[in-house]
Amino acid sequence: MLDKKSLPKRDYYAVIFISERSGELEGYREMDELTIELAQKQKGFIGFENIKSENKGIFISYWESLDAINNWKNNEVHLAAKKMGKEKWYDSVISQICKVEHTNILDK
Repeated sequence: MLDKKSLPKRDYYAVIFISERSGELEGYREMDELTIELAQKQKGFIGFENIKSENKGIFISYWESLDAINNWKNNEVHLAAKKMGKEKWYDSVISQICKVEHTNILDK
């Protein structure tokens, strides 16, 4: 998960992945765990938030640069996960890359 204190105050990137999962999820859980584990080891990875409910999910990963995102985008395991997602696991997907220009954190 995300250590809020690790977020830079500004100028980093968020990749937002919004999905609606299909009913065919064989192998999904294992690949999900593997890709999260591998992403965390990538240079430039900052952290992530992951929210799931029934068949919907929102996954936000935070990155230091567009180069770091592109390196992850071309990772062999990540490419395999995206292929399976398109073919089998997802009915609907929205993927967005956003530049974060300012961060405020309230933590009571």
